[in-house]
Amino acid sequence: MNQHLSFRSGNPALRAQIFVKAGQVAADQAMTIMGTVNKTALSLLLLMTTAIFTWNLPTNDPRMGGFMMVGVFGGLIVALVTVFKKHLAPYTVPAYALLEGLALGGISKYFDQMYPGIVNQAIFLTFGTLAALLIAYRSGLIKPTENFKLGIAAATGGVFFIYLISFILGFFGKSVPLIHSSSNFGILFSLIVVGIAALNLVLDFDFIEEGAERGAPKYMEWYGAFGLLVTLIWLYLEILRLLAKLQSRR
Repeated sequence: MNQHLSFRSGNPALRAQIFVKAGQVAADQAMTIMGTVNKTALSLLLLMTTAIFTWNLPTNDPRMGGFMMVGVFGGLIVALVTVFKKHLAPYTVPAYALLEGLALGGISKYFDQMYPGIVNQAIFLTFGTLAALLIAYRSGLIKPTENFKLGIAAATGGVFFIYLISFILGFFGKSVPLIHSSSNFGILFSLIVVGIAALNLVLDFDFIEEGAERGAPKYMEWYGAFGLLVTLIWLYLEILRLLAKLQSRR
């Protein structure tokens, strides 16, 4: 799914270019941290609305697959538009949230039917991780140095490359069993990916803080919310996969 893509680079030069292109505006029209928090909350609410819709559909409802496909591919298209046309973020990010909700509702129901209760656990762990890393970031326990940002960006790119290879092999009836299995290696791989996804939240926090400090335009609040949403969706899915692997071994 498109949430495995790294939409914002940890490269400080590329990050600087984003803010240079966005320009600066008057203080009352500038991006703020609280404004980004509010837009992130609204985006999550929109996502939950459509997720609940597909979650409540009967398992044998023929529309389920269609809604999920619309969510996956529609979300990818809207995400790419957001990346390349950041000024459209106030319109594209809500649409992205609604589309991703369609996909996540169906995916979550599929996992929960196999392993009852797993979705509640994944949601709790996702937002627990968000809270823990936010506290660690605000307290200075985790400092996003340039080397840290580059390291996380490189690790994220590596994960994306592995998933891309796995996706391409799927067209030829092949798979990468080591990363998808519930073996010790498969679980270790999932743990590493969950860790990388979680640390991307630190990059999101830093990106939002830097945007507010630079006086970026108001629409960048939506773009900051978009970054957090992408990371949270990725983290949730990876935690869901990890929990499924662990439960399949029981």
